[in-house]
This record gives sequence, structure tokens and C-alpha cells, in this order.
Amino acid sequence: MKPKKTESPNPIMAEVFRENTLESWHRGAAVVVDSQGQTVYALGDVERIIFPRSAIKLFQAIPLLETGAAENFSLTAREIALACASHNGEPGHVLAVQNWLSSLGLGPDDLENGPSRPYSSKAFHELLKAGEPSTQAHHNCSGKHAGMLTMARHLGLDVHGYTHPEHGAQQVWMEVMSDFAGFDVTAMDCGKDGCGAPAITMPLIALARACARYADHRLLTNRRAQAVEKIIESITNHPWMIAGTGRCCTDVIDLTKGRVLVKTGAEAVYCGFVPGKKLGLALKIDDGSTRASQVALGKLLLKVDAISIEEHQALGSYFRPDIANSNKDRTGFISASGIWSE
Repeated sequence: MKPKKTESPNPIMAEVFRENTLESWHRGAAVVVDSQGQTVYALGDVERIIFPRSAIKLFQAIPLLETGAAENFSLTAREIALACASHNGEPGHVLAVQNWLSSLGLGPDDLENGPSRPYSSKAFHELLKAGEPSTQAHHNCSGKHAGMLTMARHLGLDVHGYTHPEHGAQQVWMEVMSDFAGFDVTAMDCGKDGCGAPAITMPLIALARACARYADHRLLTNRRAQAVEKIIESITNHPWMIAGTGRCCTDVIDLTKGRVLVKTGAEAVYCGFVPGKKLGLALKIDDGSTRASQVALGKLLLKVDAISIEEHQALGSYFRPDIANSNKDRTGFISASGIWSE
């Protein structure tokens, strides 16, 4: 399927001000659906084909629970949350990955995500100070890859080449994703993600519908519902594991106590799950700007009453961030555009 060409530009979702003058802006699309697949709110071209990237890690972790792999290898709730993570590479994340791999009889060199400097500047500076190199375990996707290696072990498959699209460790989550999305995702264009794993494509609204089904356990088989419930419980109890210090995903989940779960993906994708309201959401900023996707996420959650005004304000460093210069002077701010009020 070829990407749909947009006849008219997506609306401006976030605006960047220097003092009180508009300097830049970001366009995008966003959609919220209920678990029956009905659109609750939408802006922009929601049929556009996107790469959801790391936003789908909560789906990719389902086979760990559903197949019995997590139980077989005695995975903890912290490790289940880590399997869904795009983490900072802080010491607690890296040690957890290393210990997990060790329990499988493996090590960081078995990860096929490649070495990467930590997202956390503090963690990176500590590595430099200690004269230690970044490893595969520091990569933000190392928890997901540890989960894939666990699946390979559980299924009795070769742990080498586990990132190949035809490998069983990839096929199991693609089958799960296809079920949630309502179509065969392997029939869509597929690329290679930043971590080396397959990067599938789908319409933005299909991602939102998948998230809505995830948020409503009544629509799932008993075994799958139990898997989803365990993942939600693990992330709710260990939100730091899914991202880390100073990260939007962690702080939204922590502040709402799991009432709202959100997961970012590269190039300004977000998906969200609101189990209490049985809603799923997805958004994509056209130019790939994370600063804009976070602002749009905050407004989208507020728009459907998933968070309160007070919670939105408490998360203002993401949802309406100030801009500072090198002298730490406040020079402006980023805010949601007027389109959200229409």
C-alpha cells in the first residue's frame, strides 16, 4: 500500500513563540477512538500511513506474557515494564538489562540493537568520566530486545539473527499487532527501525483503534486480557522503567497512577491508552519534532477529559514548555495552537 498523499496540509498543532511573537509552528494529525472503533475526536489526515516506531512496544511485549515466556524465565514486573521501554540508559536501566540477559545465559553483545550513547546526558557524562564505552545495553531499545531474546529462548529458536523479519521472535508480535489493528501488518510496507528490528507501517487511525482495543479488556480473549492487564500493572507500578528521569511517558503515567498510559515513538509519534474511558489515541507531528508531539499530546488528553486541567499544568514542562537560551534566560514558549479550540 502506497502512502496516501495529503491534498491539504495538516493543521498547525503547536506554535513556538519568542517573547510574544510567533516564530515557528508544527503541523500534524491526531485521533482518539473508543473501543468500538468510533472516532471520538480527530484533527488532520488520520488515514495517513505512518511508522509507529517505538510507540507500539506495549503490543510487542504481549507475547512475552501470552506464550508463557515471562513465567518460564521468571520475569519481574520491572522487566516487563522494561520490555516496553524507550529508556534513558540510566544505570538502573542498564543494570536491569544486564541482569535480565544474564538470566538467559546471554550478555549485551547478544543484543542486535547496536551500541548507543544513553539518552540521559547525566548518564552519558558519567560514562565519559569513568572512561567507559557505551554498549548495546545503553541503547534505549535494549529492554525490547531482551524481550525478543527471551522469546527466542522460549520458542527454542536461534538467538542469532532474531531481528530478521522472518524470525519467530518477530513473527509472534506481528501476529498480535495484526489482530489489534484489524489487518495483516506484514502486508504493509516494512522498514528497519533505528534499533535494527522491523519497523511496520499503518494508518494513524488504525494505531488509535488498536490502542482502544488494548484499553478495553472485554474485547480480548482471556489469556490476552491477562497479558495486557499484567503489562499495564507493571508499567503503572514501575513507570521509571519505561523511560526514566525527566521523560514525558514516565511522568504522565506516574502522575495519573496509570489512569493514562502513553508511549512515544521516534519522529514525533505518540500513542495512548485510557482504560477507564476505553479510549485509544494516536498522533503524529509532520516534521518529527518531539517538542511539538508532547504539546499536542497534552492538549489531546485534555480534550477528551483523560487528564484534568491541574494535571495538565503539573506536566507543563512537556505540555507548555518554556524556551531558554544558553544563559538560562526565558526567551519564549511552546503552546498548543488555536485549532484545538475549534
